[in-house]
Amino acid sequence: MRAPTRPAAPLRQRAESHLKAQPPSARPSPGVADTQRLLHELQVHQVELEMQNAELQGAQERTEIVLKKYTDLYDFAPVGYFSLNEAGLILEANRMACTALEWERSHLIRQRLQQFAAPACRLVLLAFLKRIFAGAAAQDCEILLLKRSGAPFWASIHGIAAASPAGAPRWCRVSITDITDLKLAEQLLRRNERLFADLIQQAPVGVYVVDDQLRVHQVNPKAEPVFRNLRPVVGRTISEVLRFLWPRKVAAEVLVRFRHTLASGEPYDSPNFTARRRDLRTTECHEWQLQRITLPNGQHGVVCFFNDVTERRLAEGNQRRLEVLSASNQKLEKEIIHRQSVETALVKSKEHESQLLARSLQMQEQLRRLSRHILQAQEAERKVISRELHDQIAQTLAGINLHLETLSREAQINTEDLRKTIASTKRLVENSVETVHRFARELRPAVLDDLGLIPALHSYLKEFTARTSIPVQFTGFAGVEKLSNPKRTVLYRVAQSALNNVAQHARASRVTVSLRQRPGHVILEVQDNGRAFNVKKTLDPLRNKRLGLLGMRERIEMVGGSFRVESTVGSGTLIHADIPFPNTRVRAPARKRVPSARNVRAPKSTGIPA
Repeated sequence: MRAPTRPAAPLRQRAESHLKAQPPSARPSPGVADTQRLLHELQVHQVELEMQNAELQGAQERTEIVLKKYTDLYDFAPVGYFSLNEAGLILEANRMACTALEWERSHLIRQRLQQFAAPACRLVLLAFLKRIFAGAAAQDCEILLLKRSGAPFWASIHGIAAASPAGAPRWCRVSITDITDLKLAEQLLRRNERLFADLIQQAPVGVYVVDDQLRVHQVNPKAEPVFRNLRPVVGRTISEVLRFLWPRKVAAEVLVRFRHTLASGEPYDSPNFTARRRDLRTTECHEWQLQRITLPNGQHGVVCFFNDVTERRLAEGNQRRLEVLSASNQKLEKEIIHRQSVETALVKSKEHESQLLARSLQMQEQLRRLSRHILQAQEAERKVISRELHDQIAQTLAGINLHLETLSREAQINTEDLRKTIASTKRLVENSVETVHRFARELRPAVLDDLGLIPALHSYLKEFTARTSIPVQFTGFAGVEKLSNPKRTVLYRVAQSALNNVAQHARASRVTVSLRQRPGHVILEVQDNGRAFNVKKTLDPLRNKRLGLLGMRERIEMVGGSFRVESTVGSGTLIHADIPFPNTRVRAPARKRVPSARNVRAPKSTGIPA
């Protein structure tokens, strides 16, 4: 865009005015002649150039703003745009065009548009471009384009040539619009029209259809003999057809019925229409019915079903039986259709229900497997961590303690402060060792693997009583140590989780833990006298996010056992776990009070005092 030029005289006047407005020190002195005049002229020209430069700068900024607006309108247009040369190469493409083809702009530039068209439509596209560059007016066509994913879509293409400075078209602007939905709608409309026409043609009775202008739209073969003296029938108004066939009064009454059904949608049924035809001069009796329908083009129309029953009217008895039979057949057909639809829907519903049930069972089984894998992985990880804490960190701290003890014995000649420092350091190391041992016991007690389940429970119950001040009564039997290591671990973890719940939530004053044997089973029970809770709500994984009881149940079920929780107000809570035990011999449990787990020499039935 070129900035508009101003007349020279006004520009010079403005420059001189601008020069006069400058300070006197910047203007030439009046005593100088030609040199000062020349300098004055140069200053005037300089001011003119500065003003012209400012105008050009403003014009350039306005041009850039207009160009940016044009670029934004082009790039963010709701229609895809391409700029093509004579060879069909893509010179420019806006964002909507790239989105339509699912390609980046850098990939589309310098590519032929033909390669994005379906093979059957490429010749159509070439002919379209040829017409544009031949100098014809704006051209339109519809072709099938392919997206990056290979999915086809119908596009309406509009193109117009753009002239080069020499006047000959060297490139063109092409817009594309996705008309896939429109094409599908057109196909559906044509299909509905064919289906509607086939239904009318195959009807077992005479049928003719009128449109919203009451013009005959279609007549089936069964109805053509009635209009044999009036050809053609299609395209005529129904009033013209009725006046040709029937007397004026009868035709007017029938026409009123047509208009009423078309306007209100109310059907009309005439089982005994008898009148004298004007064209044949014979009396005929018809059964006919009017129904408003929606034509394939979306507008309302009226369909007339009729049947010539003149011969049947000659025998009243036969006519009555035929009417009853016809009504029964219609009801039977509707009932059959209804039952078939209900049966089909029922079969589909059962199939869907079976699929959902199978999928639900499959997902439930997958969830159980995943949960068991998680519990197994947690147990293995705890065992590894426990071993590492015990074998590495604890031994390291014990070594440090030994070195400090040696240093303390050798530092008899040192000052008292050194001995105090060493003693303090020793106490810290001893505390660290105790902390490491405590973490090891909580993660995976070594006594569970080394001595067995009962000593491990004794040790944990002693620590639990010391920590919570809640007395625990424990009974067990020696045969439980014959269980496999995974089952003993499950029993220990269940007891540990149950006691943790007692400490956190129950507010109990005493707890009883018992291990007893039944034929083929080992039973673990943890009973407290604390607060009760809603068992069903707590065990519902969808309503409760705490996994304590759920983890216990999963552990027990993982080894093939059963898990039950009972909680009643005033009686506390009972945790009952039952796992298979291959040894069916039963030993009577014995109760024995012991002060701590150190008194246990052999796995016998023992008790921690309440």
